[in-house]
Amino acid sequence: QVQLVESGGGLVQAGGSLRLSCAASGRTFSLYTVGWFRQAPGKEREFVAAISWSNTIYYADSVKDRFTISRDNTQKTVYLQMNSLKAEDTAVYYCAQDRSPYRLDKAEGNFGSWGQGTQVTVSS
Repeated sequence: QVQLVESGGGLVQAGGSLRLSCAASGRTFSLYTVGWFRQAPGKEREFVAAISWSNTIYYADSVKDRFTISRDNTQKTVYLQMNSLKAEDTAVYYCAQDRSPYRLDKAEGNFGSWGQGTQVTVSS
């Protein structure tokens, strides 16, 4: 079972930036799609961004042009660069790895391994 550890969350003012990291332990990390999801208080968890084994990228409309997802397979790490942060970006951010290699899909049900989450708070 792969383990995922997020880091980089914190408190930032609106308009600021943060970079989240997701470090994985699996040997075949490069074969899997990895996604970022977030959950705000009182709301359901929602998709943010995902990057496939082939570097195909998906973004939620709400973060497109502000967030950038990338991966470094040698470091087994996926990053989420978040710019122009807004108060509505406040949430716990989770990274997750797809259950199956070589799958290109961002449906939440496909992701079987999850990190513990990192809090992002944007003050207005």
